[in-house]
Amino acid sequence: MSTTSTLRFGYGTNGMHSHRLEDALSLLAALGYDGVALTLDHLHLDPFRPNLAGRVAQVGRRLDELGLSVVIETGARYILDPLRKHYPTLLHAGTDATRRVEYLHRAVEVAADLGAEAVSFWSGTLPEGVDEDRAWGRLCDGVWRVLDLAQRRGVVCAVEPEPGHFVDTLDSVLELRRRLDDPELLRVTLDLGHVVCNEPRGMAETIRRAGPLLANVQVDDMVEGVHEHLELGTGEVDFAEALGALVEIGYTGLAALELPRQSHAAPVVAERSLTFLRDTLAALPRSEGVGT
Repeated sequence: MSTTSTLRFGYGTNGMHSHRLEDALSLLAALGYDGVALTLDHLHLDPFRPNLAGRVAQVGRRLDELGLSVVIETGARYILDPLRKHYPTLLHAGTDATRRVEYLHRAVEVAADLGAEAVSFWSGTLPEGVDEDRAWGRLCDGVWRVLDLAQRRGVVCAVEPEPGHFVDTLDSVLELRRRLDDPELLRVTLDLGHVVCNEPRGMAETIRRAGPLLANVQVDDMVEGVHEHLELGTGEVDFAEALGALVEIGYTGLAALELPRQSHAAPVVAERSLTFLRDTLAALPRSEGVGT
């Protein structure tokens, strides 16, 4: 086992909605973060505004200047419909599903142009009147359409199991991969809070089960059975166990804070979150892979 931690920490822009993107990136770099989880939303790099290529190039230059890595997140609440949160999804029919695919296609293009480590997305909730077999068919079709472009652009797609969604656990993501014949570029996003909230296994076992398929990690605290993103240390996540397991499996991607309701205090929350993670990582036994 390696004697040096490979963990890199990032912060999600969905927790910085009171900041311009350029200010958010500068702040995170100054605090010492390794990267950013960039949600494509109307506030930060809107993929539907004009001159997307030019704006992406500008962001790419700034990321390079600041030495920040990036993953692309796609959880924008009202990017496709101003009245219905996260609507439509890949589980809807016809042109509705195509709208979600188009958004994800744009995310893949942005990821490719920025050299992002992954594009993360979820299934969505099961629409009323849609049975499980039909839902799997729609989801597989939509994911294949996204993967077709991702394979041509060389972009990793990481599916996130989300509490309350059709794909709500790691086992469901693995079932999706099985139904699609285990595509190389289709991997896993794990939210550490979701593990406590909704996964049937413990933290370390879940992380080990994801293993080399793990391409993106979201970091927040949570309590069992309640899907509410909390600041670190205020819920039931054992972060020593979580970080130790990530080091154990040799995870090298970003582990980015996912705190969408803390935008009002983002600079303070980002600073103390990074201190919390670094202190937790430094306190791990050397046998868990952390050197000095």
